[in-house]
Amino acid sequence: RDIALIHSGITKAGHDITANRVLALTSSIFGWAKSAGLWEENPAIGIKRNKEKSRDRFIQGDELPRFFEAAAKEENEIIRDYILMSLLTGARRSNVLAMRWQDISFDRYEWRIDETKNDTPQTVALSPEAVEILLSRKSSDNGVFVFPGKGKAGHLMEPKKGWKRILDRAGIDNLRIHDLRRTLGSWQAKTGASLAIIGKSLNHKNQNTTAIYARLDLDPVRD
Repeated sequence: RDIALIHSGITKAGHDITANRVLALTSSIFGWAKSAGLWEENPAIGIKRNKEKSRDRFIQGDELPRFFEAAAKEENEIIRDYILMSLLTGARRSNVLAMRWQDISFDRYEWRIDETKNDTPQTVALSPEAVEILLSRKSSDNGVFVFPGKGKAGHLMEPKKGWKRILDRAGIDNLRIHDLRRTLGSWQAKTGASLAIIGKSLNHKNQNTTAIYARLDLDPVRD
């Protein structure tokens, strides 16, 4: 009953997806406790989850020039380069934030990510534009992280203010940093890349996750 009330309370606060994630985590914990003989039943079983709508926002063709111009004018070079690298690699936010120099091969144009969200190591193929950004940062940085920060982690942690400045300057709304990842996949689809290539670029385990990119672009429908 208490778990159902928590799930309902988070939902009523307008956080449907968060409520589902809390419920899933709770179910996982009690499921383990039951298998280990520490608990008799899983109280999270039977609670109805909220319906989730997959987000399909990405930077559109008319927005891209404004976005690049706004990013170029960002005075904080760490924020600017982080945002551009997020778009050019399509890597997850946490991985780009913690990007280390030791994981980058300038000879092979590659970035190795050993720890990812789905536990599958990833080798990111770096475009010439991404390498150019990295080389410009490398010339003035001898630290561990590509995007250094002042906190305990040693790297950039929260780029929200810089992100807002860029969006305000570009006149773009309803765009999240994670949407940069979707933007790369969407524009790959626009240029004819296969779902296998897009899935490899974004390190998807399940092809169903990648399939969303086959339906985002209206140009083929219009043609």
